This record gives sequence, structure tokens and C-alpha cells, in this order.
Amino acid sequence: MEAGTMIRTLEESRDFFAADRFAMEACGITIDEVSENGARCSMPLTPMHLNAGGVAQGGAVYTLCDTTFAVAANACGTLTVSQCADMHYLRPGTGERLFAEAICVSAGRSTCLYRVEVTDGAGALVAVCMVTGFRRAPVNKA
Repeated sequence: MEAGTMIRTLEESRDFFAADRFAMEACGITIDEVSENGARCSMPLTPMHLNAGGVAQGGAVYTLCDTTFAVAANACGTLTVSQCADMHYLRPGTGERLFAEAICVSAGRSTCLYRVEVTDGAGALVAVCMVTGFRRAPVNKA
């Protein structure tokens, strides 16, 4: 992010991403923190989020990663979309809630790279995802 760039507040980010009804309503993802260098989100693990083996379904974990990336990458007001993602599942997602943190690794004029880590309630690393984003165009802050 460029020096002096204003980032969305937590409330502005929540308002902007309310339009992502799949992530926010269907999956129950909440935006917990937005900072200059990243974002934190979390998602409950309900029966809807579980696979046949009784652990977090891979698509649900990926949705948490992609959403956390999007919150972080769009915080400066430039519409940024996922271009490529490299997902690594390390252990089953269990417990009541999963937590994701996206950190900016590199930010250029038209692309960016974020590392997203997903942990369970005990702090165990569940998944790591590297997401390349394409910066499309400036958007309204709110």
C-alpha cells in the first residue's frame, strides 16, 4: 500500500462486503479487523460447513481465505479481485470457529500477493493460501 493511502475503517469494510451475501450471510464470515497491511476474518463451523467426515469442508475453508484476502486487498479503495490462488490444507478444520489472517507480501500497480493463514480455536494452523490479486479500478471508500 502506498504511503499516505487511507484505508477503509472496519465499519466501512463491513458495509462494502455486506453485498457479498454468499460469504457474509450463507457462510457466516465476519470481518474482525482491517489494517494497513492486512485483515482478519472468522467463520463459525456449523453442520453446514462440515464435509461427510465431520470436519470443515475444503470449499468453506477456501471461501474464508478468499474473503479475507478480498477484505485486505480492497481496504485501500482499489477494486481487487482474485487472479490465482495456491491453497494448502494442513490439518482438518475443527472446533467452533476458524480464523483467517491475510498479510500483504507484495503490492504493485496492477497486481498484489497476499499470504492467508487459517487457524482453529486452539491456534493450530489449518491451511495456508497464497493469493495473487488483480487491481481493477478505484472504487468508493464505503
